[in-house]
Amino acid sequence: MAEVGLPLWLLAELTYRCPLQCPYCSNPLEFASMQNELTTAQWFDVFKDARQMGAVQLGFSGGEPLVRQDLPQLIKYAHDLGFYTNLITSGLGLNEEKIAQFQQAGLDHIQVSFQASDPVINDMLAGSKKAFEKKKQIAKLVKKYEYPMVLNFVIHRHNIDQIEEIIQLCIELEADTVELAICQFYGWAYLNRQGLLPTKAQLERAERITNEYRAKLKAANNPCKLIFVVPDYYEERPKACMNGWGSIFLTITPDGTALPCHAARQLPMHFPNVKDQPLSDIWYKSTGFNHFRGDAWMPEPCRSCSEKKKDFGGCRCQAFMLTGDAANTDPVCSKSEHHHMIIQARKESEKQLALSELTFRNKKNSKMILVSKG
Repeated sequence: MAEVGLPLWLLAELTYRCPLQCPYCSNPLEFASMQNELTTAQWFDVFKDARQMGAVQLGFSGGEPLVRQDLPQLIKYAHDLGFYTNLITSGLGLNEEKIAQFQQAGLDHIQVSFQASDPVINDMLAGSKKAFEKKKQIAKLVKKYEYPMVLNFVIHRHNIDQIEEIIQLCIELEADTVELAICQFYGWAYLNRQGLLPTKAQLERAERITNEYRAKLKAANNPCKLIFVVPDYYEERPKACMNGWGSIFLTITPDGTALPCHAARQLPMHFPNVKDQPLSDIWYKSTGFNHFRGDAWMPEPCRSCSEKKKDFGGCRCQAFMLTGDAANTDPVCSKSEHHHMIIQARKESEKQLALSELTFRNKKNSKMILVSKG
């Protein structure tokens, strides 16, 4: 059995409920059928067990975690256990009273997401006519309460050409860190891949502009840090997904299912639930968490590849989505026999699709997907 590390990073997906309808959401397509959320007490048990196992960082995510009325209690309990806590939010539902309450409870970090720098595109993607202005107000409040100003923009076909305006907005809001993350194609983003994957020319232009702004910020002694995350669809080697399967990341879904990454629920394998098993048994002993640890599971060309200790064979979820077998080499890798699928996706990105042609993440569409799957 492969050596097992500690679950240092715990992601608590508190709920799949969300006021937004982003077509690139990583939540399961079938989220409408998933109703049973862990109680406050059950989350307390998860936090306590994870902390005892060595977890040090805790992210509150969703859906939109702000819809949980017990969020202040969850933050306080995690803080008292010694976690570094991070709220990952759209900002909708947040106000000054809540920020003050979260700060009092011990929240360490707030990350606010935007959909675009253009209010019309932002609000259309968010599914709310007031989302853009609301997010700007919340970003300023985050700064007022002296939290690190961390803004996240998911970059895709329909906003990548506004990269300069996006960066200017972040500078205007006095952001400390900006994550310009090109879509990673899981969940709803995979469903909408053709309409979201930027072209290579768009990607190169956006990266060039980002680098130009990095130089300008450095020259002006502006501490704003721009992080540009390239989609692995334009790479020849796969990403070191989650730093390796079951290595340091542990995700708990709203119903208590434990996953080695937030996308793993789609795989045709059993993942245990914290309501049925102790968290330590899940992490160290369960088949789901041990299945792709180490390199014994690897087929060729991964097994004999000199880079297997760097990329761990790539992403198991991506291998499954594209080839139907999670044990296959990640098709992003140029050595994969399925690499032609990535090349084809790049070619398909040249075809323009309107925003209105995307399938938006909402209960109606989720239910339709459930019906179509029988």
